[in-house]
Amino acid sequence: MPWLQLKLTTSRRNAATVEDALLDSGAVSVTLEDNADQPILEPALGETPLWDQVKITGLYEADIDTHATTAAIAQNLTDPLPEHRWEQLEDKDWEREWMNNYHPIRCAENLWICPSWCEPPEPDKVNILLDPGLAFGTGTHPTTFLCLEWLAGAELDSKTLIDYGCGSGILGIAALKLGARRVIGVDIDPQALLATADNAARNHLPADAMPVYLPKDAPTASADLVLANILAGPLAELAPTLTQLTRPGGRLCLSGILASQAQTVMAAYAEHFDFDPIAQKDEWVRLTGRKTR
Repeated sequence: MPWLQLKLTTSRRNAATVEDALLDSGAVSVTLEDNADQPILEPALGETPLWDQVKITGLYEADIDTHATTAAIAQNLTDPLPEHRWEQLEDKDWEREWMNNYHPIRCAENLWICPSWCEPPEPDKVNILLDPGLAFGTGTHPTTFLCLEWLAGAELDSKTLIDYGCGSGILGIAALKLGARRVIGVDIDPQALLATADNAARNHLPADAMPVYLPKDAPTASADLVLANILAGPLAELAPTLTQLTRPGGRLCLSGILASQAQTVMAAYAEHFDFDPIAQKDEWVRLTGRKTR
């Protein structure tokens, strides 16, 4: 299906108003991007940070009247409509485009992550067949890779594990295929729960091997290992919850943390955990430790 894009740049102060105007004019989606190479690495809880200069792109069906749409947007703005341009969006099979650029990833000597449409490069190794859909977690991001690397070397035989923020299910599925007995998947996003269940089935795991829950519905029983690949802010706030979910002597693995945030996150857990040396890949780190009390 052909599409048109409307592109413009505005200030942080006006970004929300412009976004609403585009949506009200019929945009099927609106994307906000940095227009000045200004990094925002992680928002505070409840905060939606924006850059000083925001590039906004509205996506429209190609048969719209661009003049009438532009006029409708301008009418909904208190300030003049910023300089803007309409562009055609190349009509591609975007699913096929993504599939062509996602390839098997070796995460450890005995562990591969393979797109579900590819043949595993080493069939005799542990291969996770993955179709992430809309959920986070393909193994390409350093935080996911660090967690998979840790799982590949962990003692998992007959252990129970909680994957808090399960996303695509990649970490829990890897744990099960590496020997874990049972994994509980938890995520705030219903789409993630669907993706996890689909990927578990794709890997021929029993239906009851990895049940998934929203946080309010999740079991409260402690597990041998608790893993959370989220962000530093939520990890610090979740410290009481994740501590309670880890049995005495159990192992904790945290990721989604920038190197500059490691000490802050560790401090939130320090009363109950002895931490291993920090593992780092690019600017991201993984924290692992054992619960002492």
